Amino acid sequence: MGITPETSTSDTQAGLVNIDGPQGLDEAVFVALGCNDKGVWADCREALEAVLARFRSEGIDVVARSSWWASQAWPNPNDPPFLNGVVLVRTAHDPHALMAALGRIEEAFGRRRTALNAPRTLDLDLIAYGREQGDCGGLILPHPRAAERRFVMGPLAEIAPDWVHPVAGQTATALLSAAQVGRDARPLA
Repeated sequence: MGITPETSTSDTQAGLVNIDGPQGLDEAVFVALGCNDKGVWADCREALEAVLARFRSEGIDVVARSSWWASQAWPNPNDPPFLNGVVLVRTAHDPHALMAALGRIEEAFGRRRTALNAPRTLDLDLIAYGREQGDCGGLILPHPRAAERRFVMGPLAEIAPDWVHPVAGQTATALLSAAQVGRDARPLA
C-alpha cells in the first residue's frame, strides 16, 4: 500500500496524520485494537502498547495511531471495560495474509475464542483495506459493523477524519456522529 504520511515515524503517537491527498486515504489500511482482559500485563494499555511493538515483526508498520479510548463492554456492560484504538498501517500483506498475521499476534497475546463477545486479552480487527469491499474470499471488507461502533469510528476519526467508508460513503467524522454502539466511548487523556 502506498500511504505516505507527512509526519515522521516519531509523530505517529496519537495524532492526526496528513496523508498525501485523497488517493492516500483510498489506499488506507486500518486495524482496530481492543482489550478488556489485561492477561499477564499490568493493565490493558500496557498490553496494547506491547501489541503495537509486535506489529513490525509481522510485517506491519504503524503509520499513525489514535489515542486509547475507554468504553463499557458491549453487549454486556457487566464485563470489564474495554480499551480500544485504531492504527493506520502500511504492509505488503494482502488482506488474507494480514488477517493471518493479526491472528498470530492475538494468539501470542493469549486470545482464546470462547463465548461470543466474552472478555479478551486482545481483539484485532481489519477495519478497511483500501477501497476493497464485499466478500473477499470469506473476508468481509470493510469490517461489516465498524461504522456502527463509536469505539472504532472515534479513534479512526482522530487519525483520518476525512477517510470515506467504501460502502457507507460517509467520512469517519460523520460515522462517528451517527454511531450508536458504544455511545459512552471516550478518548483517555
